[in-house]
Amino acid sequence: MAYHVELSIRAEQDINYITERISADDSVAASRWFDGLEKAINTLETFPRPCPITPESKKTKRGLRHLLHNPMRIIYEIDEARKLVSVITIRHSAMDEFIS
Repeated sequence: MAYHVELSIRAEQDINYITERISADDSVAASRWFDGLEKAINTLETFPRPCPITPESKKTKRGLRHLLHNPMRIIYEIDEARKLVSVITIRHSAMDEFIS
């Protein structure tokens, strides 16, 4: 069964920041990478479970998972009852752990 993918306000802000930072509108390579990011997020509609639990899960006591789209981590959680995938944030993999 398909899941609905919902971006948090923070995730939307992260996407806007990344788009500006990499100049996705001005570069073919950046635009291609950004399209790949969107496709990666869309895969969560059908395959949210295979992605690993994040290191942050123990600290936040939430079932956070992450999907890697080099060099970014798409951090999300799954609500099985509602068939909802909530994308919490999108972070560079070199950044410190996410604490909500």
